[in-house]
Amino acid sequence: MDLRFDEQDEAFRLEARTWLTEQLTGAFAGVRGRGGPGDEHALFEERFAWERALGEAGWIGVGWPAEHGGRGLSLPQQVIWFEEYARAEGPGRVGIVGEGLAGPTIGAFGDDDQRARFLPRILDGTELWCQGYSEPNAGSDLANVSTRAERDGDDWVISGQKVWTSLAHWAEWCFVLARTAPPSDPAKKHQGLSYLLVPMRQDGIEIRPIRQVTGTSEFNEVFFDGARTSATNVVGGEGNGWTVAMGTLAFERGASTLGQQLQFENELRRVVELARKTGRLDEPVLRQRIADMWIGLRIMRWNALRVLSKVTGAELPREAMIAKLYWATWHRELGNLAMDVLGAHADLAEPEPGYELTALQRLFLFTRADTIYAGSNEIQRNLIGERALGLPREPKP
Repeated sequence: MDLRFDEQDEAFRLEARTWLTEQLTGAFAGVRGRGGPGDEHALFEERFAWERALGEAGWIGVGWPAEHGGRGLSLPQQVIWFEEYARAEGPGRVGIVGEGLAGPTIGAFGDDDQRARFLPRILDGTELWCQGYSEPNAGSDLANVSTRAERDGDDWVISGQKVWTSLAHWAEWCFVLARTAPPSDPAKKHQGLSYLLVPMRQDGIEIRPIRQVTGTSEFNEVFFDGARTSATNVVGGEGNGWTVAMGTLAFERGASTLGQQLQFENELRRVVELARKTGRLDEPVLRQRIADMWIGLRIMRWNALRVLSKVTGAELPREAMIAKLYWATWHRELGNLAMDVLGAHADLAEPEPGYELTALQRLFLFTRADTIYAGSNEIQRNLIGERALGLPREPKP
């Protein structure tokens, strides 16, 4: 696919840039640049209002097909939207799990009733979602999930625990990977799983925020103790949860990754501005590290464009498998660089209004997690070796 931008694409860029500039210097100026990594707790009600404004203006689901209620934009125009959003310092999206994961999955694997029920409320920004994958003993090894769902008449009854559930305390719905039957072959743990859509605001669900080193609690533990969802809320059919879950993970690596990289570029720019302000930009070693980070961003972008140019449906080419390992390691190093630029001031919190962390301090602390969540670096290397390169599987103890 040709990802060069033509005149129509540039006209769309102007449309997107104009709308974002007007909104983020006007009614929503207060949320500009807020809600990013380590700052997800900030200004929730205001960012929820922003989500609804995006929906009203048709800026949610820009890449969804028209038959699912989206704008059906071309891939270059999707890239433009995410880039312009990042350049305008749009706030962290409270609806990102719905738009980026739940919605495309329901669109691709769900039935007509599920699409009619759930997609419009994602598109208008009124219903928020969270993801129920990880468990205490099933993080990077997703097939090891033990949360169970048993059929009771017209419902599934769910028991178990999920962890690291982003935004669960705000979400109305969660897509939950649960075991509905034991695998026929014990060695094939991915068998017997189903993909359930579960209402969060009901008896039988307890949400416990996890306080992190940044002092924030956007992650949560979620306990299911007899929680219920309708039998009609199984996506892709009973027992097909693994296939659907892998489809969700593929959607996670779509055009929005280009927007993520622009957010990284914004962070790097702040580090450079600080180095220039403090005079440390004149230090040769530090200048070289900054140059290396800039080069890393260019490599990240070119590989993302290469991957997107080969996308067919929900399937991603094997080049996509290096993305998470690369950006997570790069971002962690950016956090280290930020602290080195700050020097001794990195150990000091701002006294006003209440000894809060600065944006760069939050960046450093939050990026410690980048190489762990969504598949640790070690697991990512295994996936690259086994699935992309066809090497023998790692020996099991």
